[in-house]
Amino acid sequence: MTGPAVALRDVRKRYPGGQDALRGVSFEVLPGQVFVLLGTSGSGKTTALKTINGLVPTDAGSVLALGEDVAAADLIRLRRRIGYVIQEAGLFPHLSVAENVGLVPELLGWDGAKRRERVREMLALVRLDADRFAPLRPAQLSGGERQRVGIARALAADPPLVLMDEPFGALDPLTRRHIQRDFRELQQALGKTVVLVTHDVPEAFRLADRLAVMHDGQVVQEGSPSEVREAPEPGFVKPFLEAAFV
Repeated sequence: MTGPAVALRDVRKRYPGGQDALRGVSFEVLPGQVFVLLGTSGSGKTTALKTINGLVPTDAGSVLALGEDVAAADLIRLRRRIGYVIQEAGLFPHLSVAENVGLVPELLGWDGAKRRERVREMLALVRLDADRFAPLRPAQLSGGERQRVGIARALAADPPLVLMDEPFGALDPLTRRHIQRDFRELQQALGKTVVLVTHDVPEAFRLADRLAVMHDGQVVQEGSPSEVREAPEPGFVKPFLEAAFV
């Protein structure tokens, strides 16, 4: 596609009760890029992410995703072109691993043989043996295994865009590093566009091609990891990074 895969332009959102979650947020994500929204809890990063697939409607500004104005889009059809990964993977507990991974292809009308082949392919991609894991339920998996299944499910219908909300936050540090490494290798091989939310500064710098630091509903600095680390904005970003890298 030409142009950005995602673009937020002066997006504003106020929740009931008067809380301004987004106060004029703007950024663009290029095709094939890993773009990280980094900030503390309550900074607006998850709200910004959810505007991209229409889970949070905006009060002002515009959101473009995969060339479509999200406010005017058929959201069911758009969401089937966007993978979505959340913390603890968000798997359906009553479905097997195979059924979880094959869910969106089933909704898209893929036949059974094609779905089964895709499930095996996706589980292999995230380094899970299909014969062993396909029949299991989420409760039978470790946290790291559930997260891998969540990534496999998000990629199963081959979406050009993947949204990830604190996808590795519930994992122990060693498992988190392993899955981060595998995810980055996978993304580079597949060329997916990724928008990832995290409060973990080292994770953001490890995974991002470009990142936006959010604070109090605004983007306070945007750039490559090296640009942000070498010249952090002094008001919020500099002490935020210093606290993480001590």
